Amino acid sequence: MKTKDKTQAKKGDILKDTKGITTVRYCGRDFSMEEMRVVCEIVKTNGIGRTAISEKICEDLQWLKADGKLKDMSCRVALLRMEKDNWFKLPAPLRRNSNGKQYKHNNRLKENEPSVNLPAGKIEGLSLEQVKTSRQSEKWNEMIHRWHYLGYKKLVGSQLRYLINSSYGTLGALGFSASAWNVQAREEFIGWSRQDREGKLHLIVNNSRFLILPWIKSKNLASKILSLVARKLPDDWEERYKFRPVMLETFVEKERFSGACYKAANWICVGETKGRGKLGDHSMLYKNVKLIMLYPLCREFRSVLVPSIT
Repeated sequence: MKTKDKTQAKKGDILKDTKGITTVRYCGRDFSMEEMRVVCEIVKTNGIGRTAISEKICEDLQWLKADGKLKDMSCRVALLRMEKDNWFKLPAPLRRNSNGKQYKHNNRLKENEPSVNLPAGKIEGLSLEQVKTSRQSEKWNEMIHRWHYLGYKKLVGSQLRYLINSSYGTLGALGFSASAWNVQAREEFIGWSRQDREGKLHLIVNNSRFLILPWIKSKNLASKILSLVARKLPDDWEERYKFRPVMLETFVEKERFSGACYKAANWICVGETKGRGKLGDHSMLYKNVKLIMLYPLCREFRSVLVPSIT
């Protein structure tokens, strides 16, 4: 029986993969029972903290990113879910962090500044500034917290953030992160098998945040910004992560937006989600249906994403 995509898998919710090996799934990865035994043994090692646990698990199980670095952030999320499912008890954190705490903004940014009421073609100096410094990060975080409907949540894993700047000042913010694990309409559009997806998923980047400050009134500005993204992001992503993405994706909430700016920028609507969330959580079925929008970054994207195509 084919392994199902699940966000969490309890001890009693054991799945079988195509080779008949008993497995459980966390954070888009199937763990065999032998691997779960290894995980449990590492967790129970005396005198080892959570960071060291996640790094040791990634090393032993060769859970790596596309650039060869440890996928330790995904591992830490998986460990928390395993603990919740009663596989083991994690040691207490060695240091306090902000996970689960409400974001505290500094309220330094002023509303209604800058004031812009021009068509996109009349806005001079429009550019994307990659967030690299702590000051840029604080500004991005506060903008998203105060004026994006989803609010601020730390992006996990591979990511890039941008400030949308102009000669008038900062107009908004963009965030990009790892792609969704299981999206049926996307897989059908690409022609992906499950094996293809698992090997090439890192080549798709998710536009997880897009904010134009609510008092900026500029026709066609959003679609022009997306055109800038298509030209700039592949180089920036390759510079940081040492591989070049071939497709962008985003998910547009039907009850809030029409996706018109993405369509105007030649993004392709390939269908709708089933409301299961980014990792395919079946408990969320039909709760938050979104339009699935894709933007190929090169003509040969299928030959890159589907190895069988020559």
